[in-house]
Amino acid sequence: MTIESALVNDMSGSGLDNVVAAETILSHVDGNAGQLIIRGYHLAELASWTFEQVLELLWSGQTANTMTATDIRMQLAGARERAFALIQPQTRALTPVEALRLQLSALSDTETCPHYIMAVAAVPVFTAATIRMKQGLAPIAPDPSLGHSADFLYMLSGVIPSVEQIKALDTYLTTVSDHGLNASTFTARVIASTEAGLFSSVIGALCALKGPLHGGAPGPVLDMLDAIGEKANIKTWLRDRLERGERLMGFGHRIYRVRDPRADVLKEAVSALQDGSDRILFAGQVEQAALALLEVKKPLRSLQTNVEFYTALVLEAVGFPRDSFTNVFAAGRMAGWTAHVLEQERLGRLIRPQSNYIGPSPR
Repeated sequence: MTIESALVNDMSGSGLDNVVAAETILSHVDGNAGQLIIRGYHLAELASWTFEQVLELLWSGQTANTMTATDIRMQLAGARERAFALIQPQTRALTPVEALRLQLSALSDTETCPHYIMAVAAVPVFTAATIRMKQGLAPIAPDPSLGHSADFLYMLSGVIPSVEQIKALDTYLTTVSDHGLNASTFTARVIASTEAGLFSSVIGALCALKGPLHGGAPGPVLDMLDAIGEKANIKTWLRDRLERGERLMGFGHRIYRVRDPRADVLKEAVSALQDGSDRILFAGQVEQAALALLEVKKPLRSLQTNVEFYTALVLEAVGFPRDSFTNVFAAGRMAGWTAHVLEQERLGRLIRPQSNYIGPSPR
């Protein structure tokens, strides 16, 4: 056995699983019980909140000034206008997440707007502009009279969205706003602990989110539904993929050993948005068939519906192209990233874990 292969074998169990690396007041994930608690509230309780209300909850006590959801809405509106002036047309040649990474990097540490406000405001501005520029269309300036989710959809299409569309996007952004110490949030906290600043911290978090092992696969859920095509093909298509050892997109989660609670919240949101539509009904049929097959094919593993499955349907329904889904996820998770950065900065302690050396001894 070579040194390299021995190294891989010795580190195969690494990943910091079950290691407590921080104490936080922000969120708690109970994978065995299928619960997500965000600052004292079960996720289902927050499903009716606006995104600004969730920001108020996460930022409460962590910023220099106390802000209500109304204050946050007004400050975000002004920050979106500031971010619009920073759009870089050359990013049309990049993927949406690469374009977002580049444009967030242009935010200056000397920015006078509170950085946590600007970070949250900038994501929908840059994302909507990139989508439109890649379609050969001009970016649409934000409308400061609109709330955050409504303005995101307006900048995307140029049309004032319906109440149902706004509600669906608010629910999505709220649902993904925070989720314990996941890879991107941990990245943000490590960078914040060096006092590098909030923008550097959330850009690092976005880079971690970009990785397919963390960012998930909501886009490929739609590819799966498209490939299945119609009800008569569902069981055959799914069974064929499982027999070939392939993963069914939208099922299974690293943490949850039961159904992902976010899936139920988003299922309700998309059902209200497109009540009785063929797409939603078809997706439900695919979900039920997949769960039944997974129970038979993989009886020792609990592979339940995860957040990706209904994320894909919600974001498709409100008009986002599937290659931009990671950006929209980042728009929601920016709430948690900024809150964790603020929390870490208040601690004022460098995160510096130890490692075990398992290489060769000096000769």
